[in-house]
Amino acid sequence: MILGFSSKWPFVRRVPRQRAEVRMYQSAKTSRLTSGWGQTVTSADSELHSSLKMLRSRSRALVRDASYAKRAKVITVNNVVGSGIGMQAQIKTAQGGLNDRINDEIEETWEEWSRAETCHTGGCLDFPGIERIAMGQIFETGEIFIRKHYRPFGDSPIPFALEIIEPEKIVDEFQPSALSKNGTIRMGVESDEFRRPIAYWMRRFHPGEIWYSAFEQTDQIERIPAEQIIHLRIIDRWPQTRGEPWLHTVIRKLNDMDGYSEAEIIAARAAANYMGIIETEGDYGETQSDESREVILEPGMVERLGPREKWNFVAPNRPNTNMDPFMRMMLREIAAGVGTSYESLSRDYSQSNYSSSRLALLDDRDLWRVIQGWFIRNFRMSIHREWLQQAIFSKTIKNISAEDYAIEPQKFSKVRFKPRGWSWIDPESEVEAYKEAVKAGFMTTSEVIALTGGGKDHEDVIDERRQELDDEAEKGLVFDTDPSLIKAGGQTGKPSTFSLKEVKKLQAVREK
Repeated sequence: MILGFSSKWPFVRRVPRQRAEVRMYQSAKTSRLTSGWGQTVTSADSELHSSLKMLRSRSRALVRDASYAKRAKVITVNNVVGSGIGMQAQIKTAQGGLNDRINDEIEETWEEWSRAETCHTGGCLDFPGIERIAMGQIFETGEIFIRKHYRPFGDSPIPFALEIIEPEKIVDEFQPSALSKNGTIRMGVESDEFRRPIAYWMRRFHPGEIWYSAFEQTDQIERIPAEQIIHLRIIDRWPQTRGEPWLHTVIRKLNDMDGYSEAEIIAARAAANYMGIIETEGDYGETQSDESREVILEPGMVERLGPREKWNFVAPNRPNTNMDPFMRMMLREIAAGVGTSYESLSRDYSQSNYSSSRLALLDDRDLWRVIQGWFIRNFRMSIHREWLQQAIFSKTIKNISAEDYAIEPQKFSKVRFKPRGWSWIDPESEVEAYKEAVKAGFMTTSEVIALTGGGKDHEDVIDERRQELDDEAEKGLVFDTDPSLIKAGGQTGKPSTFSLKEVKKLQAVREK
C-alpha cells in the first residue's frame, strides 16, 4: 500500500503484490506434455513387486523368440564366463613361496569334483555349465538362486553339491507386510530389520511345471535358511530384495521391432504377387465357393476388360527402403540399454571404421571385466570356501589337516581366479605396446597375460612354454622363437636355416 498526496486531499493507492517466482529444475516442471510422467515416490521393492512377474515373463519370451534378445544374452554369457572361470590355489610356504604340493592337490581335487555327476544335484551340468546357466539367468530374469546341499552326489567323497533354482519358484505372492517370527517377508525373502536375508520361501515345484502324478499336483512351500542359498542379482537401489531382467528398458522396443519386421515381410510377400481390383457394374470373373468372383492372372497374360470396367493396381511398394536405417537406429538404442556395443549386438560392421569399432570393443571389455569381478566376488569365492572346507573335513584333501585348517582358514582359502581374457585386436601394434609397458615397469607380464591369455595366468604360460622347449630340445628342433638364439647372439623374428653343427651348438648353450 502506497500513501500519496494531491493538491486537494491525500489518497491511498494499492499496488498489487508481485508473486515470488518458484525456482525449480526444468525437468521437474509439470505441463500438459509431461502429465503422463510418473510423479509418485516409490521404493525399489514397491516397483518390482507390481512389475517383476510380467517383466520376467516377457523377457523370457523375447530371449526364446527374438533373435536380437537371444544374441544379447549369448554375448553376455560368452564374455563374462566363456568356457568357465579357472581357479589356481595360492597357498604359500613359511618362506613365502607357493606350496606346489598342496596347491596341486587342491586344483586336482577341484577338477575332479567339477564333473557334472558330482557337482550338480541333477547330474547334468558340470561346473562351467552351472556358471553359464547362472549368468544367463541373471541376464534373462535378473536373478538366480543356487542352493548348497551338504551331501555327496555320484561317486564324489565330498559332501557338497549345487542346485539351480529358477526365480519362479520363489513365492512372490507374500506381501511386504507379511511378518514372520524374526523379520519381514518381502516377495518370498524373509529378512531382519537391516534387510539381511534370514530365509527364502520357495515352492517345491515350478508353478509352470508339467504335472506327472497326483502327488505333485499339490504344491508345497518350504522355508530354506539363507545359509543354504546364494542369491545372485545386480542391486541398483538399496534396499532391493529381488533382481530385475537386464532387458527391462528395451523389452517394448524389441517386441515392436519383431512385429515391425514381420509386417514388412508380409507386405513384401504381397508386393511380390501381382494384385489388383476390378471395378464393374456387372458380374465379372468366376464364382467361388463363398459367392465371391475372382480372376486368375498368369504371367504374360493380358486381361481384356469390358465397357465401364476399370482395373486398379495395388502396389504395396515393398521392400521398404527406409527399413534398414530405421532398424539400425532401434538397434543402437537397444544396445545402449543392454550395455553392449551396436557392432557386437548386430554383427554389422559396415557402419563404422576400424578405429571406432576398436573403441567400442574396448569399451565392451571394460564392462565385461566389471561384471566378471562381481561374479567372482559374489559366487566363486563363496563356493570355493564352502567346497574347500567340505573337502578338508571329508579328508579328500590329505595334505591339509582339519586342525590346521580350523586354526587358519584364511591361509588355506587363498586362491586366484582366472576369468576369460580376449585375443588381440591389432596384434602387431598391441604386442609392441605391451612389451614397451613391461620394459618401462608400467605393467607386469602377469597383467598382460591376464588381459590377453584367454583365462590363463603367468604360471600356466611359463609351465607350457617350459614343456614346449623341452619337447623341442628332445627332438632336436630349433625355431626362431627359441630363447637359446638370444643367448647365442642370434636374431629372433626372422626366418633362418641352421646347419647340424649350429643346432648342436644351440643345444649345448641351452643345456648350460
